[in-house]
Amino acid sequence: MDADEFVTEYLTLGLSFDRLEEGFVDAFTGDPALRRAVENAPTPDPRTLARRAADLRAALPSTDLSADRASFLDAHLRALACSARKLAGDEIGFVDEVRAYFDVDIALGDQDDYRAAHRSLDEVLPGSGPLAERMRAHRAADEIPPERLAECVEAFSSALRDEVRRRYPLPDAEQVTYEVVGDKPWSGFNYYLGDYRSTVAINSDLKQHMAHLPRLIAHESYPGHHTEHCRKEAGLVATAGQQEQTVFLVNTPQCLMAEGLADLALESLIGPGWGTWAQEIYADLGLRFDGARAEAVHAASAGLLGVRQDAALMLHDQGRSHDDVASFLERWSLTTSDRARQSLRFLTSPLWRAYISTYVEGYRLLGAWLDRADTADERSARFARLLDEPLIPSGLR
Repeated sequence: MDADEFVTEYLTLGLSFDRLEEGFVDAFTGDPALRRAVENAPTPDPRTLARRAADLRAALPSTDLSADRASFLDAHLRALACSARKLAGDEIGFVDEVRAYFDVDIALGDQDDYRAAHRSLDEVLPGSGPLAERMRAHRAADEIPPERLAECVEAFSSALRDEVRRRYPLPDAEQVTYEVVGDKPWSGFNYYLGDYRSTVAINSDLKQHMAHLPRLIAHESYPGHHTEHCRKEAGLVATAGQQEQTVFLVNTPQCLMAEGLADLALESLIGPGWGTWAQEIYADLGLRFDGARAEAVHAASAGLLGVRQDAALMLHDQGRSHDDVASFLERWSLTTSDRARQSLRFLTSPLWRAYISTYVEGYRLLGAWLDRADTADERSARFARLLDEPLIPSGLR
């Protein structure tokens, strides 16, 4: 099988999963005729898909694909084989499931680390009363008035876009459109449409906060998901002809790489002092925002990164009840009952239940790799590699 034929078989396999689990194909910018052929074919059998993934992995060494493309495809075929087995009803341990999907190993965090993070937050948010109440009061004061959300979104999108286009050039035609939606298990979502265009949906069910909004826009748009899609479409697909990059599939290693990149986007683009930078933008809109405090709260909260992954392990590995897990999230995340229950929606979704590890392990892996840069210029160059290259977690390690 030559490289082009192999990649077509991979794309056909990946697209077939959307017939069994709507939303599995996060984005496809390849040949519309191929997608139509998959959509018009009989509904696939998951066991057949699992066998096809295994057969393609076995055939991979005989192709003339370059080493980096072969490594990328091998990791993704392994993930697809696991998804097919899950859809067929096989019992797969949660840790093994995450390993197959995302090319990482996970384990419960240390609650001593969470206690240390709480002590740091106690210093950043001094006052009387329990820390959880002070945190909730801080978040309540930080809420963006719903009628001001749209202009805040546009202000940060414009500011971040200008900086991205200066440092990581984008095609002139690129564009992001924002819309507000409801009844979703996530806070924001990028729908990449191809031809350098994205729609970013923001969940109206969750109150949006001034400290979080710049991170959300950076994550979904500039220099996060939209920027990565644009640069890979322009470079890997249009220039290098790597058609496997025209499909983006849920529960594969590319998700962990993308979410880690996106969660590090604001710090990588603006760097230390992002709070003061955001404060100036809010001031132009007539909104008061304490950027230094927001940055300090975020830094102190970093020690709580693993709480959500622990919640997933409690649910799916230990078989703990929803009430137990919600209480765990409330306690350690210092969040409200409503927020904890919203997190449970995400953790119990058949499609998204393992996805939380992309944020936790992606942030850890990519953050450590970026931190090994000796200079700001080297760090920026490493971030550009994340935007441009078909990297996978094991390769980055």
